[in-house]
Amino acid sequence: MRSRYSAFVLELPDYLLTTWHADTRPATLSLEQSPDWTGLQVLSSGQQGDRGQVHFRAIHRVPGGFAYLEEASDFVREEGRWYYLRGDTREGRLEPGRNDRCPCGSGKKFKACCRA
Repeated sequence: MRSRYSAFVLELPDYLLTTWHADTRPATLSLEQSPDWTGLQVLSSGQQGDRGQVHFRAIHRVPGGFAYLEEASDFVREEGRWYYLRGDTREGRLEPGRNDRCPCGSGKKFKACCRA
């Protein structure tokens, strides 16, 4: 999952297509309208044999703040490699508190970073 997130950040559609299972992979993938990703939080993960699940939240910038894409993803392992199958997503606006770490990834408190 982390490598796929990195591929979105670096805009590497070929890698994403290569790691997408052939049964659910789109014919093409454009990342031209991809958001300005700032962070990834893996909320949970699990594996049962050759099936895996990852629940994550990816943070990105929007005008005036930050938003998130949260997904419960399904993966399958074939011949020793993991492939993305599908995911159930939801999106929303992120409202960090003044003393929370800034979603931009600086490590500073929100009130002293992007809120300032």
